[in-house]
Amino acid sequence: MKKLMTIACATTVSIMALTGCGAQTETENKNNAAANSPTPPAAAEQVKFSFYFTGSQNVKDLWDTLVPMFEKENPTIDVEAVYLPSGTGAQPTYDRILAAKQAGKGSGGIDLYEDGINVVSQGGKEDVWETLSADAIKNLGNVNAKTMQDVKQFAVPYRASAVVLAYNSEKVANPPKTLDELLEWIHSNPGKFAYNDPSTGGSGSSFVNTVLYNGLPEEAIHNSDPSVMSEWDKGFKVLKDLGKDVYGKGIYPKKNQGTLDLLQNGEVDMIPAWSDMALQQLNEKLLPEYVKLQQITPGFNGGPTYLMVNKLSDKKEAVYQFLNFVLSPEAQEVIVDKMNGFPGIELSHMSQEVQDKFSGVAEGFRSFNLGELDKEINKRWQSEVAAQ
Repeated sequence: MKKLMTIACATTVSIMALTGCGAQTETENKNNAAANSPTPPAAAEQVKFSFYFTGSQNVKDLWDTLVPMFEKENPTIDVEAVYLPSGTGAQPTYDRILAAKQAGKGSGGIDLYEDGINVVSQGGKEDVWETLSADAIKNLGNVNAKTMQDVKQFAVPYRASAVVLAYNSEKVANPPKTLDELLEWIHSNPGKFAYNDPSTGGSGSSFVNTVLYNGLPEEAIHNSDPSVMSEWDKGFKVLKDLGKDVYGKGIYPKKNQGTLDLLQNGEVDMIPAWSDMALQQLNEKLLPEYVKLQQITPGFNGGPTYLMVNKLSDKKEAVYQFLNFVLSPEAQEVIVDKMNGFPGIELSHMSQEVQDKFSGVAEGFRSFNLGELDKEINKRWQSEVAAQ
């Protein structure tokens, strides 16, 4: 019996040893499997950047469409779009960016900003904007190189428009093709041409500036030095002489819409008008079908609206992704459809339909960059032209 108990005990110990060894092996196998299995990828970090923009309701409608499109394609990026109604926030917003820089407080909570050429130039001088390139924003390579050179790579020209000649094609069979022909037509057709007070809208301002700079060196339209003011005398004489032959013998409507209303009502046959406004109203049947658009030589002024990246932003990579999307043909089609704006990228990268739509309208305009001289022009126009 003692011998049997000894054998039983030995057997039990052996079984326990084997069981323990098996359990240990199973544990080691689990540990090894866990060690060799791939680590689950970490959730992509959400990035949020702020985008401030200003303009009319159509600008807000545009970004209300484009921002969700971008966020759907880029779910890890949140664009905080801050709309400032036209006339309420442009200069204070730039001042905030500059003040934050000067105080050593980074971007001031503004990573991306939309504005015109004057703010691009001002921010360039004050070292506020980041220098941009196609290395970081691939689709920037689809933008006209000269346009980028004009702003020294400080901004993205994401859309554009220009002042053009809008005319009643039933009354005007052969519209003027040059400024000199236009001036002759106005004198030959008294009361049938109108332009708005230049201080109230860009189309009237463009007409005035085009007359003032007619015959001056091309670089003059990029000169903000007060010395150029002495070269305006000839142009102001031309504008004064036109007074008796424009609408109402010297009536200058308020705002861009004022002259469009006169054309729509048939009171005049020709006006300078913003291309995007005229195209939109033609599409909506607010202007008659017989209204046609044409650029003249030298061209009326026009140009892009720009997006600038705050140099002190810490969200640049996300901002660059957004800008690349904005310059894609997909997003540019939205700009064309919603705003009738010229694409920011070259027309050759757009559909044939878009190329045909802007044929003869999107080319030939000039970008005036006069700085504070615009105010001096308006003051002199009021005293010498409107007051006569």
